[in-house]
Amino acid sequence: MVIVMAAEGTQQDVDAIVELVAKAGGDAFVSRGVSRTIIGLVGDVEQFGSLNLKSMPGVAEVMRVSTPYKLVSRENHPERSTVRVGGVPIGPETVTLIAGPCAVETHDQTLAAARMAQAAGATLLRGGAYKPRTSPYAFQGLGEAGLRILADVREETGLPVVTEVVDAHDVELVASYADMLQVGTRNAQNFGLLQAVGSVGRPVMLKRGMSATIEEWLMAAEYIAQRGNLDIVLCERGIRTFETATRNTLDVSAVPVVQRLSHLPVIIDPSHSGGRRDLVLPLTRSAIAVGADGVIIDVHPRPEQALCDGPQALVDGDLDELAVIMRDFPPLLGRTAATTLTPVA
Repeated sequence: MVIVMAAEGTQQDVDAIVELVAKAGGDAFVSRGVSRTIIGLVGDVEQFGSLNLKSMPGVAEVMRVSTPYKLVSRENHPERSTVRVGGVPIGPETVTLIAGPCAVETHDQTLAAARMAQAAGATLLRGGAYKPRTSPYAFQGLGEAGLRILADVREETGLPVVTEVVDAHDVELVASYADMLQVGTRNAQNFGLLQAVGSVGRPVMLKRGMSATIEEWLMAAEYIAQRGNLDIVLCERGIRTFETATRNTLDVSAVPVVQRLSHLPVIIDPSHSGGRRDLVLPLTRSAIAVGADGVIIDVHPRPEQALCDGPQALVDGDLDELAVIMRDFPPLLGRTAATTLTPVA
């Protein structure tokens, strides 16, 4: 069961519901988004029905949701959501470009990549300070030193920062630097991490697990929402199949499927799905055409020297073409390229 609070509902109204549900032997999980507060109830639904919750102050609607992912479902939230990251919208009205280096290596490299991304139309900067890698001998990221570089580059460019967190113990630290926390494919079912990022008060980008079904992906998002955070952006980054011609298989059909099931924004990662520079732009076009709310793309000033995923990073003329795509393609679907609400230095 889900309770949707009215816009004028107060914290006291929410607290009263939580207390009443607890007395009835249930649990109430409060999730706050940009435009609404939702309370998910766990326990005896019949018992909750006797509480007359609809009549309580601040309550707009009480409903039963049949899907297992109750808070992120469109059953309780028919209109698709927009998530704002440092003033930048990600949602159904816009197409947002998130771009930058896969891994933060130096200040100069990160700043150069950010400038390149910005020139192509990016309004959010991605960059990895922590890099979970298949090989323990591969570059694992600079850690907090990388976070400091991202924060400095944000000051110089005005681009809000999206960066990955890989351990629940690091969530508070990463959140102190980042505007949006990313949960990568390898941690998509790390439930302790999902609960931790849901509790820290930052928007979250949740990548699809490399072998996750759509329902498993949405259930992972539910772990975040249940901890109080509805500002979640889902990212399709390619799934593992039998095909070896590309790094992963990009499931473009996941975008309209998930948008029908969930109110959360859905973006695509054409860099990690294709794994090759020559595939990134075609996959970006397909992402926009299928209705994705944005794309997240790797950029590097010297990809041949990159410590992580150089072969898929865009550079030079690729970025000129990306700028054209971001300018020309969204209007064909009645959208605009997302812009920041704060001036860029």
